[in-house]
Amino acid sequence: MSWFANLKISTKFNIILSLLLLFVFLAAAFFVYQRERALINRIAVDNARSIARQIIETRDYISSVVNGEPNENYNLVPQVVATNVARRLTKGSNYYVRQVSLRYRNPENRPDSFEAEMLGSFKSDKNTETYRIVGTGKKRSFRYMLPMVAEKSCLECHGRYEEAPPFVRARFPKGHYSYNYRVGEVIGAVSVSIPLADLYREAGTNFRNDLAYRGLTFCLIILVMGLLVRRTIINPIREVSGTIAHVAATGSFGERIKRRSRDEIGELGAAFNEMMDELDIKTRQRMESEARYRNVLEMAQSAIVTFLADGKLVITNRRAEELFGLPKDELLGASIYTFLDDGGVVRDDIESYLRNGGGKMVGETVPQKIRNVGGEITAVEMALSMSSSDENPLFTAILRENIRHKAL
Repeated sequence: MSWFANLKISTKFNIILSLLLLFVFLAAAFFVYQRERALINRIAVDNARSIARQIIETRDYISSVVNGEPNENYNLVPQVVATNVARRLTKGSNYYVRQVSLRYRNPENRPDSFEAEMLGSFKSDKNTETYRIVGTGKKRSFRYMLPMVAEKSCLECHGRYEEAPPFVRARFPKGHYSYNYRVGEVIGAVSVSIPLADLYREAGTNFRNDLAYRGLTFCLIILVMGLLVRRTIINPIREVSGTIAHVAATGSFGERIKRRSRDEIGELGAAFNEMMDELDIKTRQRMESEARYRNVLEMAQSAIVTFLADGKLVITNRRAEELFGLPKDELLGASIYTFLDDGGVVRDDIESYLRNGGGKMVGETVPQKIRNVGGEITAVEMALSMSSSDENPLFTAILRENIRHKAL
């Protein structure tokens, strides 16, 4: 995730917000789609139940009112009437409705595997409707079945062969399995089927429209929230970051951030301004202190130098320049050990002091000899002390001249 850590905060925010809203959007879309499918399934069940009950009631009514009419007109047979009514009810729709029976007379009423299974289950539970999704792939369909129970009027045609009307006996001989039903026995069922693709086509259309509206809404939310966050959080933080970078580049502590709010961002800006005030004061005090210190150094009659543990000179005065025979810009950065006649001894003593906390020269005044760039040797008394700056030890040497002589 190092690539993510290197992104700008605005880019990080946009990525996180987009992923969060995308997750919410997909979750909402999924639940909406499931809800629409459940609603359509419920509507399909209600419609199928309504159609099935109308067919059953039509069949029962015709069975109860007709007498000898079917002998003259076969279309008045209750089963035929119910079948024709079902066709008319579902004409022009996606519903396919028919009556099925395990002991059918019309070959068109032969049950398929699903219908045969449900008719078998109705034997033990006559008043239970059933519905489910069957099939695979594009052949999946919604199936509904409602059992039909034999009533007394049904037995006129489906009871004993000897009691059946002549037109029934003429078409179905004695011993046919469509006879000998009893009152209360499941005689068949109304079967309703709808291709699942047709059933969910409307849901798919609604889902796509809903998806488009929600997608547009989420895009607007991302845009508005992005603008608000950029204005209230990212831009103020960027201003603080830019000001800090400018201070680091120029060393000027006069920069200030305008406070626009009293929230955490505003408090950050106020804390930055207070820090700049404090740094400005400290810097001025340090510069004044350094100026006074440098004036004291320049006024001193003895050579004074400050150097690091490795001997690198960092501060010198005018008398030191004269003693070493070099101007300041060349003297700074040079090693004091190269000018000391016993430079190696002094270096070893300083290293011992840093390791063990004790030495023979630090904090003492000892005689030394200085060899300048021209080879002249000057005898001095060296008073050596130690201080620290940024956790680095600094050593200051005051070199008082005693006897000066030249050595070629």
